[in-house]
Amino acid sequence: MNQHSFLFNAGIWLGQGTIQLNMVAEELAFFTRWNIENKDNSNKIACEQEIQIKGFTDMMRNQFCISNMEHGEFIIGLENQAVGKIQGKGLINDKIIAWEFRVNEIGFEGFEVYEKQENRSYLLRAEYATADQFRTIIQGCVWQKVN
Repeated sequence: MNQHSFLFNAGIWLGQGTIQLNMVAEELAFFTRWNIENKDNSNKIACEQEIQIKGFTDMMRNQFCISNMEHGEFIIGLENQAVGKIQGKGLINDKIIAWEFRVNEIGFEGFEVYEKQENRSYLLRAEYATADQFRTIIQGCVWQKVN
């Protein structure tokens, strides 16, 4: 049914790339780690994402919850210190997993696109913006950790 191993099979995924913040001139390197759990009884998938940006001491943590997967669409929940708890919409097809958030109440919007590669890794593009004009552009790659 689902050709994607990222997000839909339990396991650990690692990644790296660059983050561009509009308040900082240079691109910053980042490393990420996803801990993806098996679907629970209600068909929800819980994921924890850790992001370490080079030069920053604090690790960022995002909790994702994927649910209501039907006809190539899903609901995605995000919880972190910056935005609290929000919900977005996702799409999936043979090549791509993508989602977006638009939360007008807090002036937050953004998207992430994961494009499956021949070697089973995923190219990642993401962009987020906040009401106070902070923009973040992320580019990178994620791959499944091999034990």
